[in-house]
Amino acid sequence: MLSPFLRPFSLMLKPAGPRCNLACRYCYYLDKQALYPDAARAVTMSDEVLEEAVHQYIEAQPTQEVVFVWHGGEPTLLPISFYRKAMRLQQRYAAGHLISNCLQTNGTLLTPEWCQFLHDNEWLVGISIDGNAVMHDAYRRTRGGGETHPLVLRGIGLLQQYDVQWNAMAVVNRLNADQPEAFYRYLKQIGCRYIQFAPIVEHTPDGAFTPETVSPEQWGEFCCRLFDEWLRCDDIGQVFVQLFDAVLANWVGVTPGVCTLGVQCGHALAMEANGDVYSCDHFVDRAHLLGNVLDRTLADMVEDARQRSFGSAKESALPDECRACRWLSLCNGECPKNRLPSGRNYLCEGYRRFFAHSAPVMQQLRQEILDRENGQ
Repeated sequence: MLSPFLRPFSLMLKPAGPRCNLACRYCYYLDKQALYPDAARAVTMSDEVLEEAVHQYIEAQPTQEVVFVWHGGEPTLLPISFYRKAMRLQQRYAAGHLISNCLQTNGTLLTPEWCQFLHDNEWLVGISIDGNAVMHDAYRRTRGGGETHPLVLRGIGLLQQYDVQWNAMAVVNRLNADQPEAFYRYLKQIGCRYIQFAPIVEHTPDGAFTPETVSPEQWGEFCCRLFDEWLRCDDIGQVFVQLFDAVLANWVGVTPGVCTLGVQCGHALAMEANGDVYSCDHFVDRAHLLGNVLDRTLADMVEDARQRSFGSAKESALPDECRACRWLSLCNGECPKNRLPSGRNYLCEGYRRFFAHSAPVMQQLRQEILDRENGQ
């Protein structure tokens, strides 16, 4: 019997594991193949693992809506038949839950058949795209070193042709961070209205920051100029930038839609193709392996004392400097993967600058929301 106090949680499923048809220079996931040396030969997640994951994930959710997020590596390396099978299992075990699906893809392998499937089943698609051709192709290349931007645009065109809902996962790196206005305008130009800008912060094996990593100063400048462009274009309510929505949520006092700015972690698990479950997509390592769905239930894993400790450490491990910061309620220390040995976040100065810069507008928006709620 499930605990009546089980927390809602998300599960990022990686049916192709770390396998991908591209070789993006900043990718944090390709090296995970070392954990699964047989992954390159794997064709698909086994039927047994898939059924256990679907059944357990639905059964463990205390909320009516259950969202399946299919991620990678590159999930479209698997055939559509795999996802049809997953949907049949979802219906078998739905038990009154409302099931929805999201696919995060690089977009290069999308076909008319794929897009018809996505449209017919109302899947939401996230497309990885880092701006125009020059910005995008700087780091996102094929395994043979070729350009990928034309392939991504072809995929986006197919999604639009088949009326599939999509949004952009846009990585902010050392090169494109200096061009926020052009970056933003380009995404709007190709029809994107929901954008997640994610700063790249990665390390080399010796602990240094990679050449692609955005600097704190760049991140602050990028966010401020992007915010000004969003306002200048009168895009409030027209173009939704996840960072702005999340910061406004914290101003209003509601849980933000992105875990990096939330108070605690521990509610966003990741599952590899063999059924191994980890604390988080950014902590796929042996120290954060919670178990396997063939041996242990997801309900047990999300309530595991180690996972609880992992989640609460985001707040409990904050240094005194963060606790005294006037902006703590907006960033909550950001993502633990970006913490320095001091406990301070690598991107701290950038966030501080953005929070100060956007505060007058955010306070105004908060007041408008409160007035509406009070019927004024």
